[in-house]
Amino acid sequence: MLEITIAILDGLPDPVLLVNSRRAVVAANRAARELFVAPMVGNDLAVALRHPAALEAVDAVVRGATVREAEVTLPAPGSPSYRLIAAAVRGDEGRGADWPAAVVTLQDLTAARLTERMRADFIANASHELRSPLASLVGFIETLKGPAKEDAEARERFLDIMHTEATRMARLIDDLLSLSRVEIEERVPPRDAVDLAGVIRGTIDLLSMRAAERNVALELDCPAGVPSVLGDADQLAQVFRNLIENAIRYGRAGGRVAVSLRAVERIPERGVPGVAASVADEGEGIPPDALPRLTERFFRVDKARSKALGSTGLGLAIVKHIVGRHRGRLAIESKLGQGSRFTVFIPAASPR
Repeated sequence: MLEITIAILDGLPDPVLLVNSRRAVVAANRAARELFVAPMVGNDLAVALRHPAALEAVDAVVRGATVREAEVTLPAPGSPSYRLIAAAVRGDEGRGADWPAAVVTLQDLTAARLTERMRADFIANASHELRSPLASLVGFIETLKGPAKEDAEARERFLDIMHTEATRMARLIDDLLSLSRVEIEERVPPRDAVDLAGVIRGTIDLLSMRAAERNVALELDCPAGVPSVLGDADQLAQVFRNLIENAIRYGRAGGRVAVSLRAVERIPERGVPGVAASVADEGEGIPPDALPRLTERFFRVDKARSKALGSTGLGLAIVKHIVGRHRGRLAIESKLGQGSRFTVFIPAASPR
């Protein structure tokens, strides 16, 4: 009977656990086994689910309550949130202590919570960051309608500034939306094999004209045999576009940007094989006290210079979240007066 029940539960998309009167897991469906890394069946629920509110809800049902609910956040990439519903199993009291006393269901709330946060963050960030360029646009429009109405020289100058400000606002909105999408997807790791070297070559080709404008040489060092990675090709292209654009923007005019790839046996702090891709510039470098904050939203080492160069302050935050989704790692090194190096570690795809 229990085996039939488990087979049925395996077809459900939500994680489901059956718990006995001692709070030990009697059975777990496929979704639950994929969610929890720790072994569950035969062990106390607390081995896999170390969350006080969740355990209190299950304990209450095991002791006689009909149903209890709790919202839990799991310590996993993307901080997934779930509504836990513990419901009593009645009518089988005579089957012994190992028979299920409660059924525990976890309903995924992550997307809904991220959407709520995305909406709140978007409103807060957009209102703050758009206030200045909007004020500039309104001021120039009023001037063009008034004192400078017949001044052709002023009109051309003001229109150029207005175009720059409007472009910056559009780029800011694009980056905010991109960051929100990445955050929603972060808990689901990509599973496709991607030729990272090919992605980076395409990105370098795309940015070659921008590099030529600053007389910056783009160099690529990619030895043969670099393995494919587990990834999302579009998001990885976005990572290296941001990093290489920053290197061109903040590097020394007339200098070089060196991009290199190499296979690594173990990704730092992960212990799995992967690929390390580095982007190094010859710019002014970053102060040591600013390095830990570089991936914060809207953090800029030099606000005036960054805005003048068209930075939205979101590029490295996007990079951090995409690398997090890929279960990789971002390392940043910099020396004042010598330049900076950004290294992205991405797990390698298993050979077929």
